[in-house]
Amino acid sequence: MSKDLLREYFELCPEGRCPVERLTEAEKRNISNGGVYLVGICQKAGTKNGNGRVYRKETLQREVENYQKAIGERRSLGELDHPDDSVINLKNASHLVTKMWWDGDSVMGKIEVLDTPSGKILKELVKSGVKLGISSRGLGSVNERNGETIVEDDFQLICFDMVSETSTPNAFLSPQRGASSTSVSVTMPETISNYISEGKKTNKVDSLIDSILRD
Repeated sequence: MSKDLLREYFELCPEGRCPVERLTEAEKRNISNGGVYLVGICQKAGTKNGNGRVYRKETLQREVENYQKAIGERRSLGELDHPDDSVINLKNASHLVTKMWWDGDSVMGKIEVLDTPSGKILKELVKSGVKLGISSRGLGSVNERNGETIVEDDFQLICFDMVSETSTPNAFLSPQRGASSTSVSVTMPETISNYISEGKKTNKVDSLIDSILRD
């Protein structure tokens, strides 16, 4: 059975709260120097997502366990936006997943924004209040069962990308900006996709990206 590129979208941090206690001392020092960390839901098991697909928990448990090795070796990179490729393009890397754990049927992740060209764009988008989410990228096949689209056991997780499209309602991205700070719920009436779909691609977001690239 052939595998397809499967991408699922989630907004970060349910109810806009990220626990400060999940930051290490080194991460707190990094934040005091301008670093940005994001925490939230990366995947969900047993629930139909915005793309109409259901991932079985045993499949995700296996892939999350395999992904822990990449996290431990700091190879758990992701890109800004959504590449139509099963290979991570290093020159477009914007962030690194530093920790992943289960909370019930939700796969939670902590993300470090990198000081790369794409990472700088991501950091400025966060600081500017652009509503962002995270998207898993993987290869797998699907089958219809009892009216549901089930992702098969051959699913292979590749990475998690930062995107402007999401499928989990009532969840918000929350940056951690300081060791003693509380989480900040970041919302915005228009997302990047709104600007593009309304023919405004050259306004605020593009101006912001252009200014970052000129620095």
